[in-house]
Amino acid sequence: MKNSILIVFSFLLFTNSSPFKTFDQEQDNWVSLFDGETLTGWHRYNKTDSPMAWVVREGELILDPTLINKGDHGHDIVTDKVFSNFQLSLEWNIAEGGNSGIFWGVQELPEYGRPYATGPEIQVLDNERHPDSKVNPNFHQAGALYDLVQPSEEVCLPAGSWNHFLITVNYDVNKGSIELNGTKIVEFPLYGEEWDALVAGSKFNNPRVFKDFGKFRTGKIGLQDHGDVIAFRNIKIREL
Repeated sequence: MKNSILIVFSFLLFTNSSPFKTFDQEQDNWVSLFDGETLTGWHRYNKTDSPMAWVVREGELILDPTLINKGDHGHDIVTDKVFSNFQLSLEWNIAEGGNSGIFWGVQELPEYGRPYATGPEIQVLDNERHPDSKVNPNFHQAGALYDLVQPSEEVCLPAGSWNHFLITVNYDVNKGSIELNGTKIVEFPLYGEEWDALVAGSKFNNPRVFKDFGKFRTGKIGLQDHGDVIAFRNIKIREL
């Protein structure tokens, strides 16, 4: 396991150029959420300690599962700041067989054990190897609104490659969307009868565990610890 993680790290470090569209931060009001050097602006979910399982290498924010002590579960990280209406642009690179996710609307209180108790998730996955991607309908494929809306088409690059998300969340017009590698693959409502119907048909239809799931229009952005190597870079946000 350790050797495979080091191999993945080495691969990530030597494939650092970005093939994706970049944004003019000053002109288009984009703000970096990751400075490429430190974990400034992020913290461990519901904790005050540093997220030691996350490291920065060559401009990449990487989850290293070998740094997690046995029995120390839950190394999801969230932004210090909260957001409501926004576009989030980032690149991700998942290890073979890996699973991770990106959350929004996350709340931090002791009664919420993990970010997914409140924040909807955009799936990050190795579609070729992870069994979650083989379920039909494909609510768990990369780019899916996890367990709620499946991608309209498969445009994900393989594990070990950099993929790009442009995530739009706008409560003013009750519309969210996900673009993967330049193609819009998911659109969804954010509240109302259509949203309630999506939740009712999902695993989140459990009031005891998910009583506040997706109910907050302002919250934090989160990156998931699912126990697999995952790297993120070029994380930017633009408030709408």
